[in-house]
Formats: sequence, C-alpha cells, structure tokens
Amino acid sequence: MIPYSRQSIDEEDIQAVIAVLRSDFLTQGTVVSDFENELCRYTGARHAVASSSGTTALHLAMLALEVGFGDIVWTTTISFVATANAALYCGASIDFVDIDISSFNISITSLEQKLEEADRQGVLPKVLIVVHMGGNPVALEEISVLSQKYKIAVVEDACHALGASYQGNKVGMCQYSDITVFSFHPVKSITCGEGGALLTNSDFIAKKARLMANSGITKDRSLFENNAYGDWYYEQQALGYNYRMSDIHAALGLSQMLKLDSFIAKRKQWAQWYQFQCEALPITFQKVENGSESAWHLLIILVDESVSRDCLGLYNYMLDNGIKVQKHYIPIYKHPIYSGFPIQKEEFYVSEDYYERTISIPVFPSLKLEQAEKVVESLKEYFVKPM
Repeated sequence: MIPYSRQSIDEEDIQAVIAVLRSDFLTQGTVVSDFENELCRYTGARHAVASSSGTTALHLAMLALEVGFGDIVWTTTISFVATANAALYCGASIDFVDIDISSFNISITSLEQKLEEADRQGVLPKVLIVVHMGGNPVALEEISVLSQKYKIAVVEDACHALGASYQGNKVGMCQYSDITVFSFHPVKSITCGEGGALLTNSDFIAKKARLMANSGITKDRSLFENNAYGDWYYEQQALGYNYRMSDIHAALGLSQMLKLDSFIAKRKQWAQWYQFQCEALPITFQKVENGSESAWHLLIILVDESVSRDCLGLYNYMLDNGIKVQKHYIPIYKHPIYSGFPIQKEEFYVSEDYYERTISIPVFPSLKLEQAEKVVESLKEYFVKPM
C-alpha cells in the first residue's frame, strides 16, 4: 500500500537520538532549548516554546491569550479537530468560518461578512485561529487588517506549514499574528516522533506559555513572588500542564531541521509533477497565491463538479489499487460532539462542496517515481472507466 504520507528518517537522525539516550539527560537538558533556538533562527520569531504535540501547543496558545469561559473563538471549518478543541478545553465557545474553494483556506469574504454581523450583535470573537491548510499560507495581511479593526487576537495553526513562506518570510515569523503553532507528527514537514511548538514575538505570551507547559512551575528567580530559600526552590504560580517536550524528541527534530528545506523542495517537485501529469484530468489542485510558497504537506485534488459530487467511488478505487488516499478533513461542525452547539451550519455550503469533492493523494519526500506513476495511472483509469 502506497501511503499518502510518511516520515523520512536517516542515519544522522538515528545517531542524534542515540546521543541523547547515552547522555545524562533524557529530558530537561539543553537539546530542547537548542531546538527552540533553531526554530527561531529559521522562522525569524523571537520566542519558541516546544511542547509534546501540536495539540498541546494549540492549547498553550489559548491559555497564553487567557481564553476562558464566556469567550468566543472562531476558526475554519476544514481542519483537524484539535484546532477547535483547544478553545473548548478552556471553556470557550467555538464557531466557524467557511473556506475558499480554490485555496482551501479560510474565506476572507466570509470572514469579513461574519465579523460585520458579529460586531452589530456584540458577539465578536476574542481569538481567530487561521489554518494554513495543506501547508498553503493564509492571506495573513488581509486577516491582520480585520483583526486590528475588530481587536481580535490571531493564532496561526501552521501545523501543516513549517517551511512555507508568505511575502518572502517564513511562516512562523508572526509578522501578522500573535502566535504561530507547529506540529512535528511523523507526516508533517519534519518530525520529532511527536511534538509541537508555539512561536511568538511577545515576551508575555512566551512566558505564560512556558509556565503553563511546565505544570505552572517556574524556577526563574526574577519571577518569584516569595523569597527563595535555596537553589532547590521553585514556585507553582498557575494550574498548568505537563506539556514539555523531551530531549529525545528534540534531538530528532533538531537533526530534521537540517533537512527541512530539502524536504520542502522535494514536496514541491512532486506537486508540480502531479499537476503536469494530471492536467488533462477533470481535477484541480489547491491554488497557491503569488508571493506564497506552500509547504505541500498535503496534495489535495478537487474533482470537477461536472464529473462527480461524491468522491467515495474514487476513494475506494484508489484503495483497491493499493494507494492510500485520505480525506482532509471532515468539516469539524459535522462531528457528533457539535450536534447541540448553536452553529448555523447552512452557511458552510463551500465546505460541504469541498468535503464531497476532495481527496488527498500521496506526497512525501521519499516518494518513488514508480509509486507516483501508479497514482497517476490509477487516476486516469478511474476517470475513463465506464461509470
């Protein structure tokens, strides 16, 4: 079975992890801070706080922005459930904004209209989480204009987008947002095995996120509220969580960072190859705006409406041919957990259309030509076979 994605691990990665296993510290050594510093160097952000997963990094973002009961958070309809869960963990209300059918990102038009209506009703969100779907950068400058107008904090869910660029700067720089969050799950741009990170240019947000990731405990004497009695002294100043990354995971991530740009280059080559090979087929690919460079975490195809309103047949056909395709994603509001939420689902007609007509096909750095050719051949066979 050809996977839709997989990690790329080499001997250098393995040796980096072994070095930590043979060291004095498996956690709370220096490797995590080295990894954080490398993320800052690569993206241009001032601060990075490593965490145990992309999900925990999203939760830390909400905690650092002091999201709580009575607050409202908006996000896009098309993302993994963790994007919305982060707000729910804090007791906030969640609502959604429809997507654009060409970029698969949040629709700026829908967002602007919804903000205008929310302003009239006095129910503006405290935070907007935007998702760089598939690694394709969101129109951050336009979102920044709206966020400033309505005084809304912006969090970039960039779990797909490490290595992507917007207006010549790396995603994660936080030029137009308060926080950017990355994931290092095995299928992402790089992997730590599991892990995540919160990036920000705010000293306050970084300190709050680091405190909450460490069970609410600080050992920083400059932050103590009481007198320190000795070197052993520490303070719990908040009800935090054990969301720390280990040195083992950070060692793998630090080694992978050395290969990040080559990984992204290979993903881009495959994306361009697929688009050339499939140009005669009734499908379109995600549109990347001028001035942006996608990380190509996912390669999502949109089947022409004239051919099919349901990709189930194509999905099953590809599986039967030994090709693991995937759906990214079920619109979040369709999950049973949201059945009792006061969400106006009829406004998400583009998301419904997207869900019916898209699947993700295999793309990853170590994809072999014969594997990619099999994917294309199977797509061609499907669209010419008798219906």
